[in-house]
Amino acid sequence: MTVRKKCDTVIAVCVQEPTEDGSSMDLGLIKGDDLRFLHQAFITDTVANALEVTSADTRLYYIDDPDRKRLVKTALEYLEKKLDGKRLDGLHDRFSQYEQSREGWGHRMDHVFSDCFAAGYKNVLMIGSRTPTITPTMMKTALKMLKESDAVFGPTPEGRYYTIGLSGGYQIDLSNFDWKSSSIYSEVADAFTEKKLSWSELEIWYAVESSEYLEMMARDINQYRFEGDEFTAHETEVVIERILARL
Repeated sequence: MTVRKKCDTVIAVCVQEPTEDGSSMDLGLIKGDDLRFLHQAFITDTVANALEVTSADTRLYYIDDPDRKRLVKTALEYLEKKLDGKRLDGLHDRFSQYEQSREGWGHRMDHVFSDCFAAGYKNVLMIGSRTPTITPTMMKTALKMLKESDAVFGPTPEGRYYTIGLSGGYQIDLSNFDWKSSSIYSEVADAFTEKKLSWSELEIWYAVESSEYLEMMARDINQYRFEGDEFTAHETEVVIERILARL
């Protein structure tokens, strides 16, 4: 499933492995197949949210691995059946997927940005696959800020990132950083400042990497439903309910 570039802006969803450089999905009793199904729901919801942003193309990146390919295939087949309207149009017209070599997180981010800018995009917003509660509105805000800065950063409470956006080109090599570092957020931000590149900061959000954030995610989903948003993190909600009912 490959399409030509439609927009000048792209949302690049990069599938994270259960354990990446310096981080992991440690969700207590949720392990094995349950963790795989939940991760698949995270990916499904993040792609669906990105497709809601009609001003941007959506690209999905994942490692060249049989299990990961099956997971992605299942997620996309599900979206093909469940989406409608502009989201389904986006899946057909503004979506493409790409395989990556199995390397460290910094090298994989390097590949995403290099590949997107080489394809002709002017603005690239990269989002990992552990944050299914990032709404389309939040993505639009990030892209609006990105058009006025060289970069936009989304910090987590731990001093890491839930999203990074770059505009105009790939000017800082992210593969040069130690992504296991506890101060990675400030190290990357300082590198942009040293090169006199402007950057903007989004609200603090979280990646679901512990039971604590699993509970926070559940509260956010409940709040979305209270506000009338039945779309954001829908598949994640369904999978969580199934897992909890069984546990």
